[in-house]
Amino acid sequence: MTYTIAIVGRPNVGKSTLFNRLAGKRLALVDPTPGLTRDRKETETEIFDVPVRLIDTAGLEESDAGSITARMRDQTLKGVEDSDLVLFLIDARAGVTPLDRSFAELVRDKGKPVLAVANKCEGKAGESGYYETFSLGLGEPTAISAEHGEGISDLMIDILARLQVGVPVPDPDADNDRRKITPGMDKPIRIAVVGRPNAGKSTLVNAMIGEERLITGPEPGTTRDSIAVDLTHKGVKLKLFDTAGMRRKARITETVEKLAVGDALNAVRFAEVVILLVDAEHPFEQQDLQIGELAVNEGRALVIGVNKWDLVEDRQKRLREIREMAERAFADVKGVGIIPVSAKSGQGLDKLLDGALAVYEAWNRRLPTAGLNRWLAEALEKHSPPAVSGKRIKLRYMTQANARPPTFVAFCSRPEALPRSYVRYLVNGLRETFNLTATPIRFQLRKGENPYEKKGKRR
Repeated sequence: MTYTIAIVGRPNVGKSTLFNRLAGKRLALVDPTPGLTRDRKETETEIFDVPVRLIDTAGLEESDAGSITARMRDQTLKGVEDSDLVLFLIDARAGVTPLDRSFAELVRDKGKPVLAVANKCEGKAGESGYYETFSLGLGEPTAISAEHGEGISDLMIDILARLQVGVPVPDPDADNDRRKITPGMDKPIRIAVVGRPNAGKSTLVNAMIGEERLITGPEPGTTRDSIAVDLTHKGVKLKLFDTAGMRRKARITETVEKLAVGDALNAVRFAEVVILLVDAEHPFEQQDLQIGELAVNEGRALVIGVNKWDLVEDRQKRLREIREMAERAFADVKGVGIIPVSAKSGQGLDKLLDGALAVYEAWNRRLPTAGLNRWLAEALEKHSPPAVSGKRIKLRYMTQANARPPTFVAFCSRPEALPRSYVRYLVNGLRETFNLTATPIRFQLRKGENPYEKKGKRR
């Protein structure tokens, strides 16, 4: 059975962003401009292997009869009528508005199950808005940040609970990799090549494809649009995106450069692997670190190419220094690959692509639930959670909520009290045990009983 889920709310609360996040790909346009979405957009996807149909709707607004806004509202209400569950979004940073209250009552009157979702809850700015959401009378809201991917696994669990569907229990012995790398895959792996201006990105891509496809030169800012080129490496289809060099925001003054950098940022957000190209003689300057941090925050798999390696004299010493810098700079993706290359001579290009495929596989990996919980039991036995305020904290169960990047949910007696140092201990253990190097790991704590104890689906 496929369940239909409608995402509704007033304009600009993040409906299309959430739609894209749950769908796992960019289907709906996203922009701060209110009213960008007019028609209903639908797609089919899965939530914990449960098939669902998502409906992205236009923002609910007060409107005059016959106007385009009224027609948009009618389309939204039709989506509500066709749904099995309504996700009612509010902007937690703006708080609950009179329009939110009016439309919450309208949606509630349709008689459909409704789940309140407080979006934009990253940081402290959305905390008060989250608590205001209780006043809508839609039950306990789920706090998320659709843009940054925070709280999405909690939302997925809450969706299935509201639909009264048990989360399917994965087969412990099954191969749970969603998308293994195999020669001849129809869909190419998307790889964005990013870095500061003049790092050699276009020269690198030209060397990889074996032709002067992209304009290169000593002038910074030669590339403006993100250019996609196709490549096959060891039988695997790739789509490489050459991007504009990204400078510090204060230095970007021309409109064309602003658009070019915006295009490069989009390439990072919708890539699967990011190759951060740095200069061997001046690696990890402030802008390199910011670009790398952006890739990690967006949950992309990361590999670092050290270009102009042919100019380095003491290579062993320099490589050791660069690896130490990377360990300090990218602590959240321990073990990130550092691969020396020369875009000019072609040195190391195969190794760079091999590194991109290896980190893609880790980023895309799904782990068996039984194996995860065996590991958790061993980790707790080696180093049990500390007692906080004289009370022991119990970790009962964990599961992988998602891949791309690997996202784990652990069920805990007091999630708010578990020290961050202990969470880091668990994340580092996951990396080492399951070889999840160079990929961001999302680890979320959730209070509650083990939802997998009652097997099968509940109706």
